[in-house]
Amino acid sequence: MLCTARSVAKAGVLMGFRRVSSHSLGLVPTLRRVMQDNAVGADIKISGWIRSVRIQKRVAFAEVSDGSTLKGVQVIMEDPLMAKGLTTGCSVEIAGTLSDSPGREQSKEIQASSIKIVGEADAETYPLQKKRHTLEFLREIGHLRPRSQTIGAVTRLRDYAEMGLHKFFHDNEFVRVHTPALTSNDCEGGGETFNVVTPGTEHPESDFFGKKVNLTVSGQLHLEVFAGAFKRVYTLNPAFRAEPSQTGRHLSEFWMLEAECAFVDSLSTLVGVEEEMVRSTTQFLVDNAGAELELFSRDNERLAKLVRRLTDSKPYACISYTEAIDILQKADAAAKFVFKPRWGQGLQSEHERYLATTHFEGPVFVTDYPAAIKPFYMLPNPDGRTVACMDLLVPGPCELLGGSLRVHDYDQLKSAIETQGFEEGSLDWYLNLRKYGTTPHAGFGMGFERFIQMITGLDSVRDIIPFPRHGGRCQY
Repeated sequence: MLCTARSVAKAGVLMGFRRVSSHSLGLVPTLRRVMQDNAVGADIKISGWIRSVRIQKRVAFAEVSDGSTLKGVQVIMEDPLMAKGLTTGCSVEIAGTLSDSPGREQSKEIQASSIKIVGEADAETYPLQKKRHTLEFLREIGHLRPRSQTIGAVTRLRDYAEMGLHKFFHDNEFVRVHTPALTSNDCEGGGETFNVVTPGTEHPESDFFGKKVNLTVSGQLHLEVFAGAFKRVYTLNPAFRAEPSQTGRHLSEFWMLEAECAFVDSLSTLVGVEEEMVRSTTQFLVDNAGAELELFSRDNERLAKLVRRLTDSKPYACISYTEAIDILQKADAAAKFVFKPRWGQGLQSEHERYLATTHFEGPVFVTDYPAAIKPFYMLPNPDGRTVACMDLLVPGPCELLGGSLRVHDYDQLKSAIETQGFEEGSLDWYLNLRKYGTTPHAGFGMGFERFIQMITGLDSVRDIIPFPRHGGRCQY
């Protein structure tokens, strides 16, 4: 169980951790804490950034935000002269009294008694004004976009989603492992890696590490090492892929949630773990970040319906790849797919979108893909044509996560590695895991940004991650 703000506030002490107030630490409490902990009439102090200022003849108003809440707090200045120098974007410290708010947007507001400008903002050049800015425009001012309501909400959702994931895994006795960013392996075998090269060296053997090293595309193989000792493990770490794709579904640097479970020999067991992880994490967001979710779904009934579907108790739909191809082929005449669905070929994004958004109108697992289009480590099915794997398709990002049973037999894995054409000896350590106490095991990976994209309905993962990196773009 994690120490969430809500649980700590109720319990005071949780799992040996004593709650210490921000004030006793010398920190100014957040607006969220001020509004929660103080009654009307209390004298309070806040700090934050001005979102908007409105000056009238006898009174002035300002909206102040500090990132802790979806909506800022309204500050009332009965003397308009108090607003002198206040501009959108400037930072302030305000003392005043909490009072009831007659407006519908908030239950409390602040009657200011003093205002101190900490940092000025030039009203003529500050790019974030009180109007709707496009997400494309916000990407161009990445150093300021966290102050916007949309990116602020996404950031808080990322924070709560991570807490929800950690809670799920620790509640189910998974141990978190920090897998390395630097590795000499590529578990996908696709070659879309960023190589790490020391300036002035021409050959890998003379480089810093004495061999070819790249930024990791996945922590799976390293997790399997620990799954041979800890039974259930997971990681949430950055991953890197040198894909030239310019779609809203791909990034060069992103965060990957991965898990491995020893002593698992059933695909249905793995599907059950994945489904409950998505369900419980989404429910955690509903319980703790409902205002942020409502911001994205209030004018989007399809998204609101998806969130309800993700959290209800009804099992997610589950079909085989063969069944998926049959559904797509029957739908082709009306859907007019650009890529015609054929058995033995990978599902294109238009196929995934049709299955999740149109046909099932919600999450759907697709299992047992052809072996020829899947990585070497996936366990072959008895039919000899397919492997015991699955993808979870959802409206929005399409493929949310993928996983499989892993090959645990030494000879079978050795043959698969040789067939794949990996550098001789590069995966000997991975093979050795099958010589010393091997077990049936399974695992999966989920793009963290794609999860947030799913529950916000945003079109691009570039608006999900704080600092997007993709082909031709590495700002800051």
